[in-house]
Amino acid sequence: MHRRTFITSSLAASLALTSQAQQKTTPLTVAIIGHTGRGNYGHDLDNLWLNVPEVQIVAVSDPDPKGLASALQRLKVDRGFSSYQEMLAAVKPDLVSIGPRHIDQHRDMTLAAAAAGVKGIYMEKPFCRTPQEADEILKACKEGNVKLALAHRNRYHPALPQVKKLLEDGTIGRLLEVRCRGKEDQRGGGLDLWVLGSHVLNLAVFFTGPATECSATYLINGKIATRENVFTGTEGVGPLLGNELHATYLTAAGIPIHFDSIQNAGEKNAGFGLQLVGSKGIIDLRIDEEPLAHLLPGNPFDPVSTPRQWTPITSAGLNNVEPLKDIRKMVGGHMGAVQDLLAAIKENRPPLCSAEEGAATVEMICATFASHVEGGKRVNLPLQSRTHPLA
Repeated sequence: MHRRTFITSSLAASLALTSQAQQKTTPLTVAIIGHTGRGNYGHDLDNLWLNVPEVQIVAVSDPDPKGLASALQRLKVDRGFSSYQEMLAAVKPDLVSIGPRHIDQHRDMTLAAAAAGVKGIYMEKPFCRTPQEADEILKACKEGNVKLALAHRNRYHPALPQVKKLLEDGTIGRLLEVRCRGKEDQRGGGLDLWVLGSHVLNLAVFFTGPATECSATYLINGKIATRENVFTGTEGVGPLLGNELHATYLTAAGIPIHFDSIQNAGEKNAGFGLQLVGSKGIIDLRIDEEPLAHLLPGNPFDPVSTPRQWTPITSAGLNNVEPLKDIRKMVGGHMGAVQDLLAAIKENRPPLCSAEEGAATVEMICATFASHVEGGKRVNLPLQSRTHPLA
């Protein structure tokens, strides 16, 4: 099946599950893993399950006593555990929601869930810290036939197939490059790449195909960062350096992807997203905004005497009113992602944003450190070394 057809059909099938929710079926059980004070429950990876008719929350774990008590009340559940390992052994859930944003916990939590025999996992991004951890997660999920979906919410956006169709139809001519930026707040550079850049890199390769090479340079206050500048990043991301990053990826299709992040660069969040730059126009995608995408027609390198108009792209296509009235809940509330995960389990297929895609993003992030260590030289993907380049 053609990739575009598969994505469109899969998304339609996933969203169709919502209308079937009233059918009387045995609900899947879900256990929620949180860690108050160390990543908490991510971006509502606990509360979202209250809005999914096909599942029943049966337990929650949190090593923080106050956090656990609050979660039990918030989620309307009786069974609480200080240890997620004990919870998994006791309740043997069908699904696990891995909420903490601190990614140094994701590998162990995933392996424990897979060993407990779960059918599916919904995990907060970023995926994990190193290619080695990603390898272990992929192996465990494959052996247990566990469907793991990553909470890059915009990857499940129903407008994405329309954007891809416009590309394939030549609406912006030849795709020349993809330009990506993080939020560029106080987290500029490597932390911005991990926490927010993972969103845009994941989206970028959806349009270009996998990255095959990377070259990158990290700066600290305008000067090349050195080993002496390495520090331990927050949110469990591991070693970091610099507060400014400039990275270029080459993809299998020959289309370059550029990612840039400068600490406190200009207006906060203004650049958070990506632009598909073509010979006849630009498609701009803004993370977590509606509409997700806009088209600016015309050669971007050719000044014109009259203003050009940005035109929205919705799930109904170019310049059409968005027909999905609950699209913010569907995307921002994780409903599209969770319905796709349930469909992936039923159909025995990968979720739209799978563990494999999460692993590819980790490779791209770690490749920036590997290239910088080599003086900005190009490094091949997948990386030969599976450990962290700055470790």
